[in-house]
Amino acid sequence: MLVKRPLGIAMQFPRWIADLDWRFVLLVLPPLSLLVFLSISSANPFSNLAPLRVPLFPRGGGAPAAAAAAANGSVPPAAAAPRTWKEELDRSRMAVCLVGGARRFELTGPSIVERILKVYPNADLFLHSPFDKNAFKFLLLNSAPRIATVRIFHPEPMAETEVELRVLTSSNSPNGIQGLLQYFNLVEGCLTMIKSHQARHNFTYDWIVRTRVDGFWNAPLDPDNFIPGHYVVPPGSTYGGLNDRLGIGDLFTSTVALSRLSLIPQLNQVGFHQLNSETSFRAQLTTKNVTHLAKRLPFCIVTDRQYGFPPSRFGVPVAAISSKGPLSGAKCRPCTPVCHGACVARVMPMLDKGWSWTQWENGTLDLCDAHGEWETGWEKLFDRVAGKALAKQRKRVWSLKLKDCVSEFEKMKRRTVSWQAPDADEICKVGLGYAR
Repeated sequence: MLVKRPLGIAMQFPRWIADLDWRFVLLVLPPLSLLVFLSISSANPFSNLAPLRVPLFPRGGGAPAAAAAAANGSVPPAAAAPRTWKEELDRSRMAVCLVGGARRFELTGPSIVERILKVYPNADLFLHSPFDKNAFKFLLLNSAPRIATVRIFHPEPMAETEVELRVLTSSNSPNGIQGLLQYFNLVEGCLTMIKSHQARHNFTYDWIVRTRVDGFWNAPLDPDNFIPGHYVVPPGSTYGGLNDRLGIGDLFTSTVALSRLSLIPQLNQVGFHQLNSETSFRAQLTTKNVTHLAKRLPFCIVTDRQYGFPPSRFGVPVAAISSKGPLSGAKCRPCTPVCHGACVARVMPMLDKGWSWTQWENGTLDLCDAHGEWETGWEKLFDRVAGKALAKQRKRVWSLKLKDCVSEFEKMKRRTVSWQAPDADEICKVGLGYAR
């Protein structure tokens, strides 16, 4: 009986494999494998041999930038998307400095809270204002996310030095040199408060936004206005210099821009004389080699002042607060426009572009006849523009009772890191007509 034996290896594979010299195969296989591995790695930009590089997009980040970076091999597809510029700003330290008298703050304040402070809820609020009968309206700031310092002071005349009288001019200033010095003191005083807050808490701000309390904002402050190494100002209303109704910059550029009083001696040394607020502002920046950039911004300065209509070459156009804008800090009031469209196209080219001019093209500007008082029924006009939420704040201020006013200020004081102001009782009594 024949016994079947298992087939040998040579019988289980094709003949050509059986005939191979396996010693030769073992010699060739390792270098061949390495060659294949290297060729695959060079074709794959995301292999473990490539270093992981996740670039930070300081501006203009987001999905488009991430996709472009992935396409050129700088970011692995599984990496988290880079933060947008708005997200970067939300992680930074920001100060918002408000200066000026409260005059129409029931109209402007809620817009500042909603369209600046709540847009950047990490921002610390600094308020620097003279005490008067309207100061009670600042209780509207109680809804701001963060309050660092409130300074409401009793104003006093400021000494006018020989250098200041040489460098500055009283021309076109409603209150002469004294008016300029008081305004400069408000601005630089805010810088002093910011520096004190930094020193007390051992940190420095990345950004400072300085604006006026009489500005009405009809849209949020856009992140694109924060540009490292540049000081951003509005165009128009330049009066021969730069529009100084708002400024946005990093700590260095803002420190130069807000040093309105302390830089006057240096301006004198380099030969600047007879400057108004705007030309003095420009001289500060150019003398200290700070690059400025003009960008349109969605706010206007609510004014009770009266101006001739139609405005002459060096006149002041007063915009209807309902104008589409952005108005970039132009003077405005709630009114029924008397000039729009073709009328605006006739009037505005007659104005000197380096003076009180503002951008008007494409139906962005309607004009008031501001030669008299605000028109009867302006409240309804304002409320229609502001919207229900902001109109409600206006009405609330006008219907305040003394005890509610005091209570609001006491709450605000408890929330504020540094409070330098008269007692709530005094502020409210003067504002609501109880003080003798």
